[in-house]
Amino acid sequence: MTDGTNKWQISGEYFENCSCAIVCPCLVSTHEPLTARPTEGHCDVIFAIHIDKGRHGETSLDGLNVAMIAYTPGPMAEGKWKTAAYIDARANEAQMKALGDIFGGGNGGPMAAFAPLIGEQLGVRQVPIDYRIEGKKRSVEIPNLMHAAVRPLPSLHGDGETWIAAGHPFNPDKLAMAIGEPGSTFQDYGMHWNNAGRNGHYAAIAWSN
Repeated sequence: MTDGTNKWQISGEYFENCSCAIVCPCLVSTHEPLTARPTEGHCDVIFAIHIDKGRHGETSLDGLNVAMIAYTPGPMAEGKWKTAAYIDARANEAQMKALGDIFGGGNGGPMAAFAPLIGEQLGVRQVPIDYRIEGKKRSVEIPNLMHAAVRPLPSLHGDGETWIAAGHPFNPDKLAMAIGEPGSTFQDYGMHWNNAGRNGHYAAIAWSN
């Protein structure tokens, strides 16, 4: 049961950039969600979230950023994910606890769907996170660890964005198709990724428990 002390909601935006070729098989599988095999056999994915407005109990989360990574050795639905989380360096102790509660998946919301699939949590770090929206480009920067950016796939008319309703847990109703920009890289925990030219998405989010 959720009481007033652990009730939460956040709104803002997110983007992701994974190692799959466009379009990610997870979104177009004719079977259950996340059951398709990634185009490279495994998946290396970066998620970045900016919270415009948010609250966990009495704790404000306005303006904070979170980034996460996941490595999956096969189809996502088969589990055995290795994950790590990065929390905004500006977060105080109460905000850190609140964000860990939300993004750890133990207190409802979209991340709860992924929690049973995680086989190894590599760590949680508090770091400077720069999340930017420049026109239709989204980017995130964590010094010496992560630089990821995506731009939209052009529409059939060569302008605007291509939106789909794919049932994604982060935003099931509307998801923009995107592509990783040159230099979209991650390196930490002995992993080194380059997702430039690979699959991406972005969308507004409104999560709660």
